[in-house]
Amino acid sequence: MAQKAIREYDAKSILAKHWDKYFPNFTYAYETVMVQNGAELTEAAKANAWLNDKMLVAKPDMLFGKRGKNDLVLFRDAKPGDVTLAKATSWINEKSSQKQEVFFSFDGDTPTGDASVDMLTHFLVEPFMPHSQEEEYYISATCVGDNDMLYLSAEGGMEVEEGWDDKVTELAFPITATEEEIAFKIRTNVPADVAEKDKAQFAEFAVGFFKAYRELNFAYLEINPFVMQGNTIELLDMVAKLDDTAGFMMVEEWGDVDYPTAFGMEEKSPEVIAVEEADAKTGASLKLTLLKPEARIWTMVAGGGASVVYADTIADMAGIEDLANYGEYSGGPTTGETKFYAETLFDLMTREKDPSGRGKVLIIGGAIANFTDVAKTFTGIIQAFENYQDKLKEIDVKIYVRRGGPNYEKGLKDIKEAADEMGLYIEVYGPETHVTDIVRMALEGDK
Repeated sequence: MAQKAIREYDAKSILAKHWDKYFPNFTYAYETVMVQNGAELTEAAKANAWLNDKMLVAKPDMLFGKRGKNDLVLFRDAKPGDVTLAKATSWINEKSSQKQEVFFSFDGDTPTGDASVDMLTHFLVEPFMPHSQEEEYYISATCVGDNDMLYLSAEGGMEVEEGWDDKVTELAFPITATEEEIAFKIRTNVPADVAEKDKAQFAEFAVGFFKAYRELNFAYLEINPFVMQGNTIELLDMVAKLDDTAGFMMVEEWGDVDYPTAFGMEEKSPEVIAVEEADAKTGASLKLTLLKPEARIWTMVAGGGASVVYADTIADMAGIEDLANYGEYSGGPTTGETKFYAETLFDLMTREKDPSGRGKVLIIGGAIANFTDVAKTFTGIIQAFENYQDKLKEIDVKIYVRRGGPNYEKGLKDIKEAADEMGLYIEVYGPETHVTDIVRMALEGDK
């Protein structure tokens, strides 16, 4: 399962979109906006009357937690009605105008470790919901091994993780568990600290939550806390990751969801974003991480496990500073998808020559495929060769191929003949050659 973190705004939007299906006996107002600056918030108030009429809460929506401990949540203090639209607008303008320090770990209220420093670019604004601490609860779900896990607590908020063993009930469900089995187990394991009058409603909400987690293909879903007042639910804080391998079949259910770069991380390049967008539209797996685009060793590896092996081997033999990228194409991509992925790599690697005057190395590797048609994917690579052959020769590239699986003999024959005809240096090997031997061959040949 491939996991991609999404913004709190998108997580709440997905649940709100399907609320009536999973929580038919509960109400959720879904009053929330995401803005990048005060001007956008002022504009949003024209279409959302509650922004003018209600007390507000504002906080960054940048894939990091501990926002309260980092003093990055604006909410009501001792003065009733304190956080107005004007104050929220001013606060967002202040916090977005200069870089902020964010700590990810704390000992009590004391930050530990180094802070990440970056600009705050996205903010979530919602109504302030008056409630007591006794009305706050915790719930989350994720996959651990062969089971889906559901975590429940009668206590929500920042401190629940510190008392996890004492405060949280853990329930494991195999993939084969029926809805009836799941509901029964949840109802009979409501945390003891939940008030007796609220146990039935807590269980009903948890059953709907877990069903939504599964059917909407979340890889991780946490609400900490949610407030339950009778049949009224408010989702105060959410953390979510989606199973992006299901993206191609969840377009309608998820909507226009964004996969942002986490706070403190470098922005993704257009090429990485393009590969992610292609990956979301296919049942195959297309992944690309740029490590050092000016480096000379590039990989096009079939399979996530093989990608790790090749990257480790290159780092061990040549040094990590020579490895340009990391990624994979796998899961039976079409010829067109493989061509697109190959051309993305070739475009990046041919933009400039090696600064030391050395030729570049392209390793097209992989283990033995189970069902991917090697000849079909190699046809896509050959088509990319045809479009980039002149640029590949300009950077003096040497290509090393190792592949096995369905139709691998034809695939190796075709790619060898095509590259030879184009005047590209290429060596090809089948499954009789150890999976990473071509790394050694490539580095020795380069010398």
